[in-house]
Amino acid sequence: MTQHRNTLNVAYAQINTTVGDILSNTAKIISYANNAFFELNADIVIFPELSICGYLPEDLIFRKKFMNDCKNALEHFAKTCPAGLTAIIPLPIFHHHQLMNSAAIVQNNKIVDYCFKHALPNYAVFDEKRYFSPGQEVCVINVKSYRIGIAICEDLWSPHLACQLKEKGAEIIFSTNSSPFESNKYQERISVLKQRIAETKLPILYVNNIGGQDELIFDGGSMLLDKKGEVVQRAPRFKEALLCFHLENEKISVTASTKPTTESSTIKNIYDALVLGVRDYVGKNKFNGVIIGSSGGIDSAVTLAIAVAAVGAANVTAVMMPSCYTASMSLEDAEALAGNLNINHHVIPIKNIFESFLDTLNPQFSGLPVDTTEENIQARCRGTILMALSNKTGNLVLITGNRSEMAVGYATLYGDMAGGFAVLKDVYKQQVYELAEYINQAYEIIPRRVITRAPSAELAPDQKDEDALPPYDTLDKILSLYLDEELSHYEIVQRGFADDTVRRIIKLVVSNEYKRRQSPPGIRINHQAFGRDRRYPITNCYQDY
Repeated sequence: MTQHRNTLNVAYAQINTTVGDILSNTAKIISYANNAFFELNADIVIFPELSICGYLPEDLIFRKKFMNDCKNALEHFAKTCPAGLTAIIPLPIFHHHQLMNSAAIVQNNKIVDYCFKHALPNYAVFDEKRYFSPGQEVCVINVKSYRIGIAICEDLWSPHLACQLKEKGAEIIFSTNSSPFESNKYQERISVLKQRIAETKLPILYVNNIGGQDELIFDGGSMLLDKKGEVVQRAPRFKEALLCFHLENEKISVTASTKPTTESSTIKNIYDALVLGVRDYVGKNKFNGVIIGSSGGIDSAVTLAIAVAAVGAANVTAVMMPSCYTASMSLEDAEALAGNLNINHHVIPIKNIFESFLDTLNPQFSGLPVDTTEENIQARCRGTILMALSNKTGNLVLITGNRSEMAVGYATLYGDMAGGFAVLKDVYKQQVYELAEYINQAYEIIPRRVITRAPSAELAPDQKDEDALPPYDTLDKILSLYLDEELSHYEIVQRGFADDTVRRIIKLVVSNEYKRRQSPPGIRINHQAFGRDRRYPITNCYQDY
């Protein structure tokens, strides 16, 4: 670096935007840019990927008015941006008749350049090749005689662009991102950044999105790494933040209050992701509150506690709907939980509704044995009640099924699967217990008996989940090997599991694809979540069991 240059003050904004709310997003960008300039004395500020429109707008990008609104918002920002501030504002634009994932460079109240994303991810939850064309030229900008290379998200996951930025004279790399949360993703990001630094010997500023967007959670965790690969500053996870650091020749300095803190546990990060996901799904979709069917069991208890943390106790309603098979302890524990959470709690028995269904269907059921049909009718009575309350109040029904149950179809279509958002859809049963213990770490919120009792759907006399399923610790291990690691039947058996058990579980996973396809969206915490990640055909005769 050239010596005797003035200090470059760099601000980065980790903000929560809403897809399609271009006016509000732009107003927030303007506010953060002003704070960066007037409060932090920043020379340059950078925002997360596609901040103008929110990430990812999907097919909204194909609407001409949407794209025009994004461009108009950028022009409005340029006019209002402080004249002494350089701003990096990511948005989609048309460039030479092609849609581009870009970052606009604003200086002196003008849009002076665009940087384009080169590597378009087309795996897991990403479909960017459906929307964008790749950039061709690397982008290095000058601010106060410092040369800054710009990378957009996936660009840094391969070494080529970072090395090209170095060759073009970049002295530091700024990376703007919308990287979704996964339970192990944070350390993976750090590892990738360290690799790029080892190859280029350049410090990297990594700026990430924050907030919930349908199934996706963006966890923030923006960070600054020096040219040795050490994390010298990072933003909090799951919260908005505006941070600043100072670059003087090759020296990076940060304030003591923003230096790295100890990384949180995996289960805390999952909890924070679930809370943020519920809060943003309810708030951004403008629901009045939430309704949850409370069973006295572990799944509904954890869902209720997360909902209270997300939207506040006054906006959460629990509905206990006992049948003739509901144990007295379930009623007691559901009431105790509602009291601990200080939420609205209603008890609506379904006995008469259930019997009315059976009376109506008796001519068609005559002579046929009692089976799961009668169990499912009970679940559907409850689903109808919850949806009626939702319609009447404007509150969103949160369903309580977990990943283990969804995987093997241990749920009732139009019954306990009836609702608008699936909080635990990507959370294994064993993780649900871990969440319960985490929720109870300061004091008992979820009654202890809820955690220790054997799980039961309570749809038949003396029913236990393990009557129909292997123990959850075994089930979860096999499901993780099959779904997350994508091992075959034979490979899982080689890990020490019984052949008939593995075969049965895989068969259940395959045969219940049609159920999962009709499940409401749910929060993604796994790299192989049901929905966007795992796209298997319903009509499917391939067998791996």
